[in-house]
Parts: sequence; C-alpha cells; structure tokens
Amino acid sequence: SPAGMVLSVLVILLLSVLYEAVKMGKAVLLRRALLALPRSLSQEALTEPEEEGTDPAQGRWFQYHVGQTLFHVVQVVLGYMVMLAVMSYNAWIFLGAIAGSTLGYFL
Repeated sequence: SPAGMVLSVLVILLLSVLYEAVKMGKAVLLRRALLALPRSLSQEALTEPEEEGTDPAQGRWFQYHVGQTLFHVVQVVLGYMVMLAVMSYNAWIFLGAIAGSTLGYFL
C-alpha cells in the first residue's frame, strides 16, 4: 500500500541517518582514545594501574576502545540492514537510503 511504502522509506531514511550519526560518534571516540593513550606504549604502562603522578585520562584509553568496538558493531549492523533494504531493488527505498545518508552526513 502507499502508506506502507512511505513508512518503509521513512524507516530506511532514519536508519541511514542513524548510521551516519554512529559513524561520527565512532570518530569522536577514536579522537578521545588517541588523546588518552599513555605516552609510553610499553606493556607495563598499559597493564599496570595508574600511579599518583600520572594523568587520569591515560587510564581511560581501554574504555574508549571498548566504546569504539560497540559503536563499530552497531555501525556494521545498521549498514547491513540498509544494504539489505536497498537490495530489494526498489527505487523509493534506494532514494530513501541516499537521502538519509546525505541528511545524516550534513547534520
């Protein structure tokens, strides 16, 4: 039905916007993780607990990495969902995915 098609296109548009938002969130976490990396990348510096005189942000690099991993999983799932919808070979769904990706990148 026409209402079902409009709803489907809107859902795909929103999924594409969400995909772009997750991609941007992942990039922000990457920047934070790189800033939180300890200056010394020796095994001892990464596994030993923080000492009194060190920067507290250096101990959070692993938390940022876990966050990046979760964002990556969500990004992959959303990407495959949008790809599966586009593979229905429906022009309106395809245009919804393109419009959502464009809008998401713009925002």
